Amino acid sequence: MAVKIETNNGIIDLDNDVIATVVGVAATDNYGVIGMASKKQIRDNLIEILKKENYSRGVVISQDGDNVVVDVYIIVAYGTKISEICRNVQQQVKYNLETLLGIAAEQVNIHVQGVRLLEQ
Repeated sequence: MAVKIETNNGIIDLDNDVIATVVGVAATDNYGVIGMASKKQIRDNLIEILKKENYSRGVVISQDGDNVVVDVYIIVAYGTKISEICRNVQQQVKYNLETLLGIAAEQVNIHVQGVRLLEQ
């Protein structure tokens, strides 16, 4: 399902892959985030960290009228404060959606799918 934005000049239709890429880049740019994880880990592979072209498997976008809800699935680094990382990811995702795509997300839900050691 794509997100539709109505303007005075017509309708803008943003595909989920576009939104997932913006969300995925915003999430992985934060310190402590190892990468994106699949929302269906058992089916896709328990240990897989998603690459940029597969971010749509780790982001779920739902729209109810004007309300947009984003679910982000991430893997975090061991030894970091998970609550702070999630808060930073929420803020960065909301900011990027508003500035780059003009979407005001009502909720950004972060799902931590795993914890990994930082590779030295």
